[in-house]
Amino acid sequence: MVGAGFAGLYALHRFRSQGLSVRVFEGAPDVGGTWYFNRYPGARCDVESVDYCYSFSDELQQEWTWTEKYATQSEILAYINWVADKLDLRRDITFNTRVVGAVLDEQTVRWTVSTDAGESVVARFVVMATGPLSASITPKFPGLDSFRGEIYHTAHWPHEGVDFTGKRVAVIGTGSSGVQSIPIIAEQAQQLYVFQRTPNYSVPAGNRPLTAEEIADIKANYAERRRVSWRSGGGSPHVAHPKLTMDATPEERRAAFETRWELGGVLFSKTFADQMVSLDANEEARKFYEEKIRSVIDDPDLADLLIPDDHPIGTKRICTDSNYFQTFNRPNVTLVSVKKTPIESIDETGITTAETHFDIDALVLATGFDAMTGSLAKIDIVGRAGQRLVQDWADGPRTYLGLGTDGFPNLFLVSGPGAPAVLANMVLHAEAHVNWISDAISYLDENGYAGIEPTADAVDSWIAECAQRAEATLFTKANSWYLGANVPGKPRQFMLFIGGFGTYLDICNEVAGAGYTGFDLLKAP
Repeated sequence: MVGAGFAGLYALHRFRSQGLSVRVFEGAPDVGGTWYFNRYPGARCDVESVDYCYSFSDELQQEWTWTEKYATQSEILAYINWVADKLDLRRDITFNTRVVGAVLDEQTVRWTVSTDAGESVVARFVVMATGPLSASITPKFPGLDSFRGEIYHTAHWPHEGVDFTGKRVAVIGTGSSGVQSIPIIAEQAQQLYVFQRTPNYSVPAGNRPLTAEEIADIKANYAERRRVSWRSGGGSPHVAHPKLTMDATPEERRAAFETRWELGGVLFSKTFADQMVSLDANEEARKFYEEKIRSVIDDPDLADLLIPDDHPIGTKRICTDSNYFQTFNRPNVTLVSVKKTPIESIDETGITTAETHFDIDALVLATGFDAMTGSLAKIDIVGRAGQRLVQDWADGPRTYLGLGTDGFPNLFLVSGPGAPAVLANMVLHAEAHVNWISDAISYLDENGYAGIEPTADAVDSWIAECAQRAEATLFTKANSWYLGANVPGKPRQFMLFIGGFGTYLDICNEVAGAGYTGFDLLKAP
């Protein structure tokens, strides 16, 4: 198994519990996955902490107590470490070791997995718990290597932290990591330049400490909270307004948006059930949003630059922030529109745009990830007849249910392309996938099968269904990383199942319950 984040740790526990021999390889020195690496200032989860944790054990749910509505990176990492210790998981994990290759032996239906430490392991099943947001991107800015100041990437932040006091700092990128870190960097820096290519919708997180009464109530009612979450569109206990947007009166609409705004977070895009389907409904949400943001930015011209106008609200993942837009009212913060004045080069002392040169002491790259496929592309995965996964996916990822692909038997993906993945609560999503894989392995063993492999027809049909579902929404109207648009040369394909978490789980359960329709079950050689 590859990866020791939320998915990998639960998979290790679950597979070990069913009597399987398990080895986990993790490139980092410790557990945590994305929460080990992403330590940039202000890093938080945008799913409520009481939902963004394991549900498989009520003992874990009852023993751990979250301190805030939206947990910080450090608290999430502390939780993951606590679980790893409590379940004694580390003894089966090899740290500081990256998997570089996995090659199928068609005769035995076994995989030979090789690492950068020179170790080879033969396994019947390979589970890729590599994470959809783990392959960071550094754009090829001319002269970047010549810069003499400090350079940091938000996805690889120094563990000891960084002090920007008295420094001239540039942040390139205004996605989630930029939106979260910019307000904190601005409080320290002498001067902060924010280089924005495309403005993002961001909603106040509404973060706050959790009270003892709230925690007690949540723990007493966890079973129902989880039941609603498993049946929901995104893996959390959100319920949309009972009316559709335009069926509500203007007063009802405003009240609903206001309530959701005060609650904070990404679920603003789901205030009404039709916001991501109807342009008219979406426009109502957008108008409310724009009014809110303009009210906290002093300069109307600056607001024009900071408010998106190129995609419907929510079609790129909405960011959550703490005083992000108010930060641009500070006298030491300057917004630079890369669309108006592109970055031409970086030299020893700073950044040159089409208009001017910015002298800086430190550069922060908040430039995102090669999402969904980037981490898998770094591994040389060779299936039937020498076919490489990167070749098979050259025109876009091909999976059945986001769990596997034809030509690669016994290779399972967790939260891969073709699943809801990042559109859902990733912890529950990981549990769902691992449970499905675990049950599939048990089924194979109980019925004398050596392996399981999606059929080409099932993969083709699933990719077509995912595309059809996406086209029926507003999501394809944005150049988002959901479509790979942030990676030059990456095929444009909406890489997620957009029909909702509960609906997706029904489909997966139906496939398994019918004897794994769409899969070839392979007899022992």
